[in-house]
Amino acid sequence: MKHKNRNIQGLSMGLMLLAGAMGPQALADDKPAAITPAKLNESWAVEWWEPRHEEKLEEARQRDIDVVMIGDSITHGWEDAGAEVWDEYYAERNALNLGFSGDRTENVLWRLQHGAVEGLEPELVVLMIGTNNTGHREEKPEHTALGVETIIEELQERLPEAPILLLGIFPRGESADDPLRELNRQANKKLETLADGEEVVYLNINEQFLEEDGDLRTRLMPDLLHPNARGYRVWAEAMEPTLKEMLGR
Repeated sequence: MKHKNRNIQGLSMGLMLLAGAMGPQALADDKPAAITPAKLNESWAVEWWEPRHEEKLEEARQRDIDVVMIGDSITHGWEDAGAEVWDEYYAERNALNLGFSGDRTENVLWRLQHGAVEGLEPELVVLMIGTNNTGHREEKPEHTALGVETIIEELQERLPEAPILLLGIFPRGESADDPLRELNRQANKKLETLADGEEVVYLNINEQFLEEDGDLRTRLMPDLLHPNARGYRVWAEAMEPTLKEMLGR
């Protein structure tokens, strides 16, 4: 099966420049550019990531979509550990899972610019992205937030009628002083400022995954990053009041 991005020579100069730099400083002055994972790991892009993108395009063409969830492996996991909870909460809401394992903000932006939501008229978009920016490259919080802001702008241009439920990046690491946990916490403080309470609503449910002393609840996130089945239920239950309110507008 051929995929339109197998030939990475056809990518724009903006992608190539970002791929060449790949450091967070490349995002300091300008909005981040979109980038396909072919620039991070070509075999991954060709063998798995781009086929999933094509499959999701086809899925979106085949049925009505009222809720779109966008993110990385944590959102992707609704198809695995969270499948039972997904069926319970989101199947009848005609939800589409656009979570891609390994994605960073620039990968999501690429997907949006290459048809991910084309032709859709959802009632709501749920967005959580950024833990791979902080985790893989340990980007500064302002750079991660800038990437999320650019995604929001792209979504608002392509889906002007759909409000966005922006989730705080989930906690990671065993303890409250874990360096990557702290990066996510600081990024979340900046993400909160992107919300206006109407078109973009910010929701942080991270306390649901933490013990009183700040340690991660390993019974919900055994690998210190991804929810298990119980964790996905906690997520759905904590998000439900806000999601239901936004869908009922």
